Amino acid sequence: MNNNLQINVFETSDVHGHIMPHRYRTEDDLPLGLAKINTLLKKEREQNSHLFVIDNGDLIQGTPLTTYVSKRDNSKQHPLIRAANIVGYDAAIMGNHEFNFGIQTLNQAVKDSSFPWLAANILNSETGECYFGTPYLVKEFEGAKVALLGLTTQYIPNWEDPNHIEGLIFKDCVDTAKKWVSYIREHEQPDVLIVSYHGGFERNPVTGEPEEKETGENQGYALCHEVDGIDLLLTGHQHRLLTGTCGDVPILQPGSFGSTVGKATIQLEKQENRWTISSVHTELVELSDTEADSEVVEATKEIEQEVQDWLDEPIGFVEGSLQIDDAFHVRLKEHPFIEFINKVQMEASQTAISSTALFDNTSKGFPDTITIRDVMSNYIYPNTLKVLEVSGDDLKAALERSARYFMLTEGEPEINPDFLYPKPQHYNYDMWEGINYTIDLRNPEGERVVQLEDASGKPIKGDQTYEVVMSNYRASGGGEYSMFKDKPVVREMQDDMTDLIIQYVQKYKTISSNVNHNWKVIWK
Repeated sequence: MNNNLQINVFETSDVHGHIMPHRYRTEDDLPLGLAKINTLLKKEREQNSHLFVIDNGDLIQGTPLTTYVSKRDNSKQHPLIRAANIVGYDAAIMGNHEFNFGIQTLNQAVKDSSFPWLAANILNSETGECYFGTPYLVKEFEGAKVALLGLTTQYIPNWEDPNHIEGLIFKDCVDTAKKWVSYIREHEQPDVLIVSYHGGFERNPVTGEPEEKETGENQGYALCHEVDGIDLLLTGHQHRLLTGTCGDVPILQPGSFGSTVGKATIQLEKQENRWTISSVHTELVELSDTEADSEVVEATKEIEQEVQDWLDEPIGFVEGSLQIDDAFHVRLKEHPFIEFINKVQMEASQTAISSTALFDNTSKGFPDTITIRDVMSNYIYPNTLKVLEVSGDDLKAALERSARYFMLTEGEPEINPDFLYPKPQHYNYDMWEGINYTIDLRNPEGERVVQLEDASGKPIKGDQTYEVVMSNYRASGGGEYSMFKDKPVVREMQDDMTDLIIQYVQKYKTISSNVNHNWKVIWK
């Protein structure tokens, strides 16, 4: 009888719609995506039959492919689900972005999956039961029982369109884990208990130092230190690369886009007819020397070609330049691409004041001929718009929040580390149209807005109300913009921003690159 057993746990997280090894901005053979992940797992299965393969959430949103699919008949099997079924996941955890296209799309994806979706803390408001069925899964390997509990960041109602999560209750993950870990230990008596949590760490896993405000969005540290009985914690959401331990609990977080796979090697020994854990080793596996799996490629070839053809459709032209050479300078000095996005928002909502952000540093703006690919590559989130009624004090508070993006080092502006760690948050720096303002970085945080006027040049009054259009994410208070949370909603746009941008370009055909210089950042 063999008294030693090895179980290999593989985790993906925040794949964000990546099947093929490219980002849709180029056709380069990049080391990412489910096609390459399947090649890796096929090789692993040839060497060891004891695999437990888990996706930790944010699977079906994030690329032009997923946006394209959301616009067609969602009764068809989602290509991400088709690919995931081929990969052979044992389970998937609900991510916050799973809800972006509405509960009907999500329910269909769950129905078409050959594996269960777990989220113990997401409940049906009518029944109080786990909305997605079973909260946990048990798998056996030569008599060794491995239990998997799924949890999803409870912060989703702070971001998501309420229509997309109607009828759902999001419970605290730590409280839920305490309940279910205890239950599983008592009733299932597993030899290994894994928690897969679509959320990250609010504190440094090693030192315990706070890395962000403890809003409840990320509770990984608390799970490790406040919940007894977890043998391995799988995390995600923050797009970080993490291995090692937090307290006594081995941890993994495998980054994003399917570019890295988390691997936990669990060694078991049989003692007195009971398997016990002798060691757990966590590591990250890259895909740099991995080929795309032909089975996944073939299964998604038709939809992939549809998407590529759609993306290459030209829709308009640029007069001048809307290209971005340096994302940092875009945030320091008004850029015509940002002004263009604000103009789209203002026209679509019939609102005179607008805010938007440059979401990441890979955005290149628009070339001379604009295609749908250019729109999708630059506006990467499926945001809708909301018009809020806010006070002048709210406007100033929001600008002060954005002004924290910068710090001065030897008299020159740099990015505040708070916007880089534990994950980049470039999307939390907003730029405005319809108001005139100046940010002086020489002043202390909270006192940097030295000019704030309406478009006519009159000072913004603190107790006066203004209508402002912004993304649904920002309108919910996302990104620590709590001044907007629960403010009166004047109106909402149902079309998402990519559609609105496409419609705007198609309407005007030629887009100007002029700017009106309504804001500036100074430091000298």
